[in-house]
Amino acid sequence: MSWRVFWVPRDATRHHGVRPTLVEGWEDLAQREEAVGVRAGDPIFLSPDYRVDPLLALFGQSRVFRGYTTETRRNYATDLVMLLTFLWGRGRVWPEATSRDLEDFEHWRRFAEENPRRVGGAKWNRELAAFTALFTWAASQRIVESSPIALRRTAGRFGAVSVPAARAADTRASNVHWLTPRTWRRWTEVGLRGHGRAGVPQCGWVGRLEDRNVAFVRLLTSSGLRRGEGGSLLTFEVPQRQAGGGRYCRGLVAAEVTRSKRPRTFYAECGAVGEVEAYVESSRAWAVTRAQEVGRYERLDEMRLVREVTAGRDPVVHWTDRRGRPGRLALNRLSARERMLLFTEGPGGPEPLWLWLNEQGLPFAVDSWDGVFRTANQRCARVLAPQGRRKLDPHKAYAPYATVHSARHSFALYMLVVLNHLMDRRFGLTPQERRDFRLLYGDPWFMVQILLGHASRETTIAHYLAPVADLQLWAMLAAADAGGTDAPAGSAAMPVAELDAVFTRIALHADGVQDIGESSAEGAGA
Repeated sequence: MSWRVFWVPRDATRHHGVRPTLVEGWEDLAQREEAVGVRAGDPIFLSPDYRVDPLLALFGQSRVFRGYTTETRRNYATDLVMLLTFLWGRGRVWPEATSRDLEDFEHWRRFAEENPRRVGGAKWNRELAAFTALFTWAASQRIVESSPIALRRTAGRFGAVSVPAARAADTRASNVHWLTPRTWRRWTEVGLRGHGRAGVPQCGWVGRLEDRNVAFVRLLTSSGLRRGEGGSLLTFEVPQRQAGGGRYCRGLVAAEVTRSKRPRTFYAECGAVGEVEAYVESSRAWAVTRAQEVGRYERLDEMRLVREVTAGRDPVVHWTDRRGRPGRLALNRLSARERMLLFTEGPGGPEPLWLWLNEQGLPFAVDSWDGVFRTANQRCARVLAPQGRRKLDPHKAYAPYATVHSARHSFALYMLVVLNHLMDRRFGLTPQERRDFRLLYGDPWFMVQILLGHASRETTIAHYLAPVADLQLWAMLAAADAGGTDAPAGSAAMPVAELDAVFTRIALHADGVQDIGESSAEGAGA
């Protein structure tokens, strides 16, 4: 028996959807929820004896909890469910938890041999953050006399801060993967385009939404956008290719979908933008047409038909909803969920402004991209890994493995190498000229920091460029043979493909960098 968490659905589902017909005698449930301040997206914690915890419901409605991002709220709620279940097994409810209970729970989660699913320090720290948030709030509301989680003072970026004393020190900064450019090409061809070991599509490959998936990956690997940033783009936010040519196109990410809640500029390779445009004009257009023909958009509970997007430094989106009521909001303040509701009137009827659509022509949720990457990883392992060696040797990589965030980390590594290459070779700078260049424009580390939108240089170096933080890149560049490339003709190669030899050397010297080429039997640095 365990605790469970449920989520209050969107307002349209609560008021006009199927929910009221499923709970007999509770037709006015939405009105009852509104009377006590329950909003769409709030968590409801259900105990093993099928009772709703009212105190946890208040925590879910608190300004603290509602202030977290959607992903953080879901992660914290899941973490709290595990602690609640553990305490339930001891005959306790959470306000009765003691410091000893928390110590025993940590031992079970991290060290107990009887637990087949022990977690590492990073995962425990996230769980501990969720517990700290709950008990700190409970103490402020006098639900508990004091928090059972002991705190200690430590130096932070902006001065001394309080952190849980049980915070683990043996943490890996982030579970990240770096892929070299040729490894991304291999992963894309096999995982998303259905190629076999011979480099051609296998018999029976259907390629459902292949152009959409490839365009998304190309966009992220060439721009360094986060999943939530690239995955929530609107059609008119796609960078425009210039008539005069150029290698990169300039775009702008709206503030609300960024982690810093500030708008920022990004640059995407023109070839990647071209693939996005091809997707918009082909399979996306087909999906929209089919949805219009069957009246799928007309049956949506919620829709905001955009009438105008004003120009200027802070564009404002004007729309009309299903009931004919006008609304407006600054583009920078639209959340990802609100963006999914935006439509425009096209030749055949309403069309989504959300860039990435599923086969039904409906917005493809941001977190659904994890499933696309998971399926591609499984296909790469099935096609490239020898049958007798799968899952046996952790030190050899026969097939590339990628996550959505791998694209951002790989972009950082790629740009660092390219910028060093430009400064050392293309510009032919002497050591003195390079020092002058750094004084004027900053060194490549600083440039990568700006491209990623990081406020801290330490974040860029420690988390995103850890494989090369201690390596002398200029020496590698000087020693590498930049004359050749193994990229096949017509492949979606990233710019400066002749640097494949450089990335191969980095993978040999750095841990965590995957380098698997088209003809590689096994990868380096996996």
